[in-house]
Amino acid sequence: MSETWNTTDPGVLKLPSGRLIRGRGLRRPLPDGPPPAYAVYLLGKQPPQVPWPARWLRWPDFRLPSDRAEAGRVFREAWERSATERIELACGGGRGRTGTALACLAVLDGVPADQAVEYVRRHYDRHAVETPWQKRYVHHFSP
Repeated sequence: MSETWNTTDPGVLKLPSGRLIRGRGLRRPLPDGPPPAYAVYLLGKQPPQVPWPARWLRWPDFRLPSDRAEAGRVFREAWERSATERIELACGGGRGRTGTALACLAVLDGVPADQAVEYVRRHYDRHAVETPWQKRYVHHFSP
């Protein structure tokens, strides 16, 4: 597959490199338009089945990933695939866990870790990354 999101698609974050990643809250309806080619679901419980390839990263609400080493591998894979595919990151509300993961992808894309939360808040959702420990997690995230 060699199709990515459009910059005007709902929830799409454009990284400095030009890569496009969609963040989404699973409690909201699926946006109109093409489905993701690959999704990462950031949830405390196993997500429902979807008709596209997806990966579950265990991540309880308002917390941090249960396995931080695995989270790093998942984020790197999502970032790499986003060069040519429609990648979606999603949690229940689409702000805390999703915003934190998007900020980590921004770090992988070259945004300094101490600026990644602000980058995601400016370009994705001003309420992204909801807790102080999520913010610290991003500040200490290294590629």
